[in-house]
Amino acid sequence: MKARVLVVDDEAGLREMLRVLLSRAGYDTQVADGQTRAAAALRSGEPYDLVVTDLSMPDGSGMGVLQEARAIDDGTQVIMITAYATTAQAVQAMREGAYDYIQKPFKNDELLAILEKACEKRSIVDQNKTLRRRLQEGFRTGDLVGKSASIQSIMRMVERVASAPASVLITGESGTGKELVARALHQSGERASKAFVAINCAALPEPLLESELFGYEKGAFTGATAKKDGLFRAADGGTLFLDEVGELPAALQVKLLRVLQERTVRPVGGHEELPVDVRVVAATNRDVEAEVNAGRFREDLFYRLNVINLHLPPLRERSEDIPLLAEHFLRKHAAVQNKRLSFSPEAMRWLVGQPYRGNVRELENVVERAVTLALGARIELFDLTPKPAADAAQPTVVPLRIPDTGFDLDGHLAGIERQVLEAALEKAGGVRKDAAKLLGMTFRSFRYRLAKYGLGDPDESVYETDLGEPR
Repeated sequence: MKARVLVVDDEAGLREMLRVLLSRAGYDTQVADGQTRAAAALRSGEPYDLVVTDLSMPDGSGMGVLQEARAIDDGTQVIMITAYATTAQAVQAMREGAYDYIQKPFKNDELLAILEKACEKRSIVDQNKTLRRRLQEGFRTGDLVGKSASIQSIMRMVERVASAPASVLITGESGTGKELVARALHQSGERASKAFVAINCAALPEPLLESELFGYEKGAFTGATAKKDGLFRAADGGTLFLDEVGELPAALQVKLLRVLQERTVRPVGGHEELPVDVRVVAATNRDVEAEVNAGRFREDLFYRLNVINLHLPPLRERSEDIPLLAEHFLRKHAAVQNKRLSFSPEAMRWLVGQPYRGNVRELENVVERAVTLALGARIELFDLTPKPAADAAQPTVVPLRIPDTGFDLDGHLAGIERQVLEAALEKAGGVRKDAAKLLGMTFRSFRYRLAKYGLGDPDESVYETDLGEPR
């Protein structure tokens, strides 16, 4: 999006030269011949990002333009054009909020450099405003949505520690959004431009987990045909998220502790320590202090990881967030299925009253299923609570109402089929052969249907090491 610039100068020649220069440089440029018309332009609609104004004009001054611009939008960056005799006034203008000044005669490149830096400051101001607004209204990042006191408290802590190098341990039940908080920490801090790398420590066997974390040298083990950097190296300069860190085997706990202490990693089969600059954020649904007391988790590693602790409460303890979350998931999944839907009052009351043992993840699953099953313009109570048939071995019978305008049967059935495939995969722990058996079909047929709905390649591998999650 182009930055909007207002050029204010009573000299027609200079005004036109600046309009052409800035337009060619990619700015959305408007002009005014004095303070009066500048004030009208500033009040006319969308705020200006930058204002370039002469300091001395017949109908007023650049100081007046500065005050008008800052009163309308305090994020607008104002650059003063001044002659030598008015330099002292330009300095005074900077004390009152102007970004910078440039003295006549000036070089075009000099002015463009000042404008570029002013744009960067405007962007930072806007980002800070957005963050403050999120904190006031209920912070939301990705699928982490909420206005409850507990969620806002977590987001305030995220803001405070986002740029700190200290390790963070996020605790809470499964499905509460621990990875979303980890991403918020990364995206809100100084490492946001670098990589965010996540791995589920419970998803891989110990030998594979070690090589994924630390990398390996060629020939380190059977199948190591080439050198590979581990995830610590891949996250260098950024953030490494260790999900389910409480599941780490004892031997890997020792090696992880060494990396955190020394800030170096040694690849499997290697002899050289390689430096890494990584901010580690870990998460677990276990009571780690109880694990320490039971001797299953190293106390020294716990203290290394738990410099900052963020605890996510279960959804049942923040029911005021459920309507916001439900609406968020409704928009998300209705867009994917090209539907326009809303909740009936009865449906929303039912959603708010559920215990959600699976927390936010369970709520999203319920809403996605309802979006798939809904035939009308609203999600009704029966879309959320389909009644099972008498014989549990038979497919679920869902009461349907055909809308007056009709509906796309093929699209509806395709949506249900995709949902069944995903549910079978989840039930089978990601093992595709087991999922195929659950649905009474051959593995070949199951792979074909997965490919049909874009649910992954037909590979039979159990692990997808780039994500650290089981298939």
